[in-house]
Amino acid sequence: MPRNTQVQLQNCRNQFGKSQEKGIWFMRLRILTILVLGLCFNDAFSQLAIIPTWQRHLIKISFNAKVIRILDGDTMEVLYKGKPVKIRLAHIDAPEHKKKQAFGVQAKKALSNLCFRQIVIVHSEKLDRYGRLIALVINNKKQIVNQEMVKLGMAWHFKKYSNDNQYAQLEIQARKQKKGLWQLANPTPPWEWRKGKSLPSSYSLQSPIQTAQGNP
Repeated sequence: MPRNTQVQLQNCRNQFGKSQEKGIWFMRLRILTILVLGLCFNDAFSQLAIIPTWQRHLIKISFNAKVIRILDGDTMEVLYKGKPVKIRLAHIDAPEHKKKQAFGVQAKKALSNLCFRQIVIVHSEKLDRYGRLIALVINNKKQIVNQEMVKLGMAWHFKKYSNDNQYAQLEIQARKQKKGLWQLANPTPPWEWRKGKSLPSSYSLQSPIQTAQGNP
């Protein structure tokens, strides 16, 4: 076989081999993409599936319910028509209780003092991806609990999900008066704390409790 022909055949084999290799990697990439998308959709659907149909009907309505549990500074559980409903207070974000953020314990106690075991009015807005009802809560003193938490310096205005200027002003006032968590030199917002960023050790210390004892 002529030398040129051998070279051409070898080049063809090399190109064919490279094409096959590219094809294999392309197929692997497609399979990986399908698997990742499948996991994402499965997770999304599983989260939707845990929300009972009756609870979906609570969106954008007002109702009375009894507060039966305080989970942290911005989340509670109420009893409505014999069924427990988790409420996530709209417009605010409180220090993390379970992750031991500074003022997490105090924020939980403050929320307890405002509404635990009370019959409250719930003005619902929507359900979040965890099945919690995002809402305004009014206690038996006609106070908007969401706003009171910011006034006490026990929560931030959650600007990522709220553009309500009233909450922004309440936070500014609490900062000026050094109420609650604003006694700290440089408090870390909960949304930053949840990212697990390294923080000075002083942030892990609980400051003296500023509120009366309530439901732990």
